[in-house]
Amino acid sequence: MKRWTVLLCAAALTSCTGAKEEQKAPQDKRPLHSRLLTLDTHLDTSMHFERAGWSFAAPHTRETDIVQVDIPRMKAGALDGGFFVIYTEQGPLTPKGYADALAFARGRSDLIDATISKYPDLIGPATTAADAVRLDTQGKLIAFKSMENSYPLGEDLSLLAEFHKKGVRMAGPVHSKTNQFADSATGEARWKGLSPLGRQWVAEMNRLGIVIDASHASDAAFDQLLTFSKYPIILSHSSLRSANDHPRNLDEGRLRALAQQGGAMCISTIFLSEMNMSPARAELFGRYERIGKLSPAEQADLNRQWRELDKSEPLWAADFEKYMKMVLRAIEVAGPDHICFGADWDGGGGLPGIEDISALPKVTERLKAAGYSDADLAKMWSGNVLRVLAAQGR
Repeated sequence: MKRWTVLLCAAALTSCTGAKEEQKAPQDKRPLHSRLLTLDTHLDTSMHFERAGWSFAAPHTRETDIVQVDIPRMKAGALDGGFFVIYTEQGPLTPKGYADALAFARGRSDLIDATISKYPDLIGPATTAADAVRLDTQGKLIAFKSMENSYPLGEDLSLLAEFHKKGVRMAGPVHSKTNQFADSATGEARWKGLSPLGRQWVAEMNRLGIVIDASHASDAAFDQLLTFSKYPIILSHSSLRSANDHPRNLDEGRLRALAQQGGAMCISTIFLSEMNMSPARAELFGRYERIGKLSPAEQADLNRQWRELDKSEPLWAADFEKYMKMVLRAIEVAGPDHICFGADWDGGGGLPGIEDISALPKVTERLKAAGYSDADLAKMWSGNVLRVLAAQGR
């Protein structure tokens, strides 16, 4: 167990400000990062779960496999768990488009469950803050589920209850294109924020106790999510606009508003620069999004070509130093009670110096060097996420 009273407090939805360094087990001599309970709020790793010949429990390296998260590296990098994503690509806003997306989302949810259930001694499903603490106490990794893009719901909000029953505890209304619920940060301003159905979506999310994720939402949609939600919301994988002026990123004024409402922004590694989506990279991304359908030989070829392209055409013009500069600025703006981490692993995240989860201890070392207390670090790595989850009224 990562013995931090702050996390137990978060699970009970009480004040955690009194957590002290001396409250950890005195005999625990591990490095600080290994003693913290660490969660990432956006793991696209579930797309790898259907790969032929691939195992989540097997060790992989950056040189031999494109994946950034697996159970051995979770242990090596002291990532205790996070939210495994049900991501559904945006399709047409038609009955057939909705039906196809729903079938896919149901299948992806079941695939996450089936994969986690293969390793009951190593990792377990979680739906509450208390579950996370319990699993950590048992020495197991933690698997929450989230939904990126509510497009698969179509116009039937009763389906939210189905996905809640399946264990989904975080969901966003929209992805990279405007849909039936909201305007996307990178889509057309059709609704000037949330649609009428999107406002009903907020109410149903609140009723069920699912955390609202505002990543990918337009500025206007973000403002309305803050206004209409009864409970704090999260951005599961977003960067600061002051680091790079991109509509996908959050401006500092809205970060302050998020903090005032009790929410949290989980810092990503993406869009710290413009994305270098050259024709060659776009072709590889197309294959990557279908990686579950590729043979082992095709998977290996994709990884080889991806790594070769990284040398000549890096996806991002940023690195660990630029990332940490943004992290420190975000904490300065919002305070350590409203920052968390969601790097977008296996979904485009990762930078030189922070290429996969094995680099996470470097983040903790840098934050400690910047003067943040152990209790602050415990909040940012999981306490704030668990607090927002527990605050949903369920």
